[in-house]
Amino acid sequence: MSLESQKAAIRRFYDEVMGQGKLEVLDELVAPSYVEHSVQPGMPANKESLAQIVTMLRSAFPDLKFTIEDELAEGDRAVCRTTLRATHLGDFMGIPATNRKIEVTGIDIVRFGPDGKALEHWANQDDFGMMQQLGVIPTGLEDEPV
Repeated sequence: MSLESQKAAIRRFYDEVMGQGKLEVLDELVAPSYVEHSVQPGMPANKESLAQIVTMLRSAFPDLKFTIEDELAEGDRAVCRTTLRATHLGDFMGIPATNRKIEVTGIDIVRFGPDGKALEHWANQDDFGMMQQLGVIPTGLEDEPV
């Protein structure tokens, strides 16, 4: 698989799967033996969990949009730095809709197989900042004079 094909697969994931909710595209992009290294506690680290995560995010943040800020590929891996922008309009991990807008940065690493399908994924996103933006965690600025 070419490096450009790896980058295109990641862009397609963010556009079609995350942005449009086309879960059927996962079969084209993700191997059956896929391992999710950044899975939520209690969820299996597989392709089915990935579909559940997408469904959960899209139901809580139906207008979610990922912007790929940077994208690099070398060997069998591609890395991208993203910004997620969305409005919290549905239940998210037990947090009722707040109608707040969020902006969350993250970095993803994907390892691809020779057939061009994702085999593994690692993610690091600003979950703490997201919880602050949702009002679940104080920012520390509440007592500051305006």
